[in-house]
Amino acid sequence: MLGGEEPTKKIIPENFNLITLQDKKMSLLFEQNCLAGIQLRNRSVRSATYEGLATEDGLVTPELVAAMEKLAAGEVGLIISGHAYVSLEGKASSRKLAIDRDECIPGLAHLARAVHAAGGRIVVQLAHAGAQALDGSIAVGPSPIKKAMGETICRALTVMEIEHLAGAFAAAALRSREAGFDGVQLHAAHGYLLSEFLSPYFNRRTDAYGGGIAGRSTLIVEILRLIKEKCGADYPVMIKINSEDFIKNGLTRKDCLAACAIFEKNGIDAIEFSGGAMESRKGCEPIRKGDLQPDDLPYYFEAAKAYKQQLKVPLILVGGIRYYETAAKLLADGNCDYAAFCRPLIREPELMKRWRSGDTSRAKCISCNLCMRPVMTGKGLFCVVEERLKKTERK
Repeated sequence: MLGGEEPTKKIIPENFNLITLQDKKMSLLFEQNCLAGIQLRNRSVRSATYEGLATEDGLVTPELVAAMEKLAAGEVGLIISGHAYVSLEGKASSRKLAIDRDECIPGLAHLARAVHAAGGRIVVQLAHAGAQALDGSIAVGPSPIKKAMGETICRALTVMEIEHLAGAFAAAALRSREAGFDGVQLHAAHGYLLSEFLSPYFNRRTDAYGGGIAGRSTLIVEILRLIKEKCGADYPVMIKINSEDFIKNGLTRKDCLAACAIFEKNGIDAIEFSGGAMESRKGCEPIRKGDLQPDDLPYYFEAAKAYKQQLKVPLILVGGIRYYETAAKLLADGNCDYAAFCRPLIREPELMKRWRSGDTSRAKCISCNLCMRPVMTGKGLFCVVEERLKKTERK
């Protein structure tokens, strides 16, 4: 006690959450921080999610802006946009966001301004669908890929085409910077093109872009260097990568960590762990699990734990986090640096605000995957369960 004052009353600022004084874990989740020069209000991340709210030619719509504004107003620390294709043949689905031409910049700039005005920060996820392209007649990959029946679903890229694509990623990143986004994330997960280059299941090349993990990482390293050259060394470049492919002869955890070490040496600013591809049934199993408990480990926990023992680049972890206690413990134990959410924020874009206010009950998302139905049928992303409840309440 100072000056002999008696501890009769404590003056607490208005709206101050007392739990932050008692719970170190809460303070870590809601700790203001700086990620690669981006000032963030907490350590939550909205993992890139296919919104299906762009126009058919990939331009920003008022609906997409409104969706991102809700996330920012809901106090998500960092928003990562849904897959924005850097080249038309890399478009994966209908109404995907585009960043493949200068025509996209005005709408993207409006989107970035709206998020910033709501107190949020946002990066664009840059991607190319590879063998999963919407138009299968122009699908490309590191090597020819065939289905079980022998049908070829993509052709192999030439070296000249690979170099052109690296330039397309860098040009897209420059558009992102011109539009006012806080950085970019390379999508190298889930069997899209950069993921295919990393995976020996898809990449059977014998040139500089194939072979061991160093060769299979070459394209991403070239893209990273080009972006830093075009946008400046201070412009944040992150990456989302499979912790494992969960398929025979696919990317292993060991190779994932080796690739991450290569990216760390070449200046990557943050890494997000995910897992699985369209061919990997095991990798998709966790997504179907609905009844998660507070002590259930996130899907890629073991890979994250190994990563944190070896590497220093900030790690974002997504997959199966439904409880405040889970996110808080991950951070407090040092098993990741940022907790990421996908489906929970579809139902509750204000989840972080709710948790910060002291209501730390479970996220309402039940992992039913019904949110994929409207987005795949052109209606855009929303929680079907929540909409049903609202209709019932209105009756």
